[in-house]
Amino acid sequence: MAEQKKQKVGSKKVNQLRPLDFGVNITVKVISKKLIAQRNRIAECLVGDETGIIIFTARNDQVDLIQDGSTLVLTKAKVDMFKGSMRLAVDRFGRIEIGAPASFSVEQDINMSLIEFERVDVVV
Repeated sequence: MAEQKKQKVGSKKVNQLRPLDFGVNITVKVISKKLIAQRNRIAECLVGDETGIIIFTARNDQVDLIQDGSTLVLTKAKVDMFKGSMRLAVDRFGRIEIGAPASFSVEQDINMSLIEFERVDVVV
């Protein structure tokens, strides 16, 4: 009960993320960062909390802001789908802030980006 009161309203944990979620408030710790495109300035960062990890796609100025080991507070983040897997992202409506060092240890055994989803169209 005390842990639920500590979380901000509308905040989620990594293992609670679902495809196409939006407006997500989440605090994560950066595990690693890999630059994908130099010209377009895109980096894929592995981020997580005590419930699991997910790939975070950083773009433009976000790439400079993110460092290995730093704690990020993501406001109004969204979950994008890329080749059937979930990716966390912050677009122009959201915000990234560097938070105080995280007191939690990251659970690296549960990778939400490795779960494959398939779109199924239902005819009514």
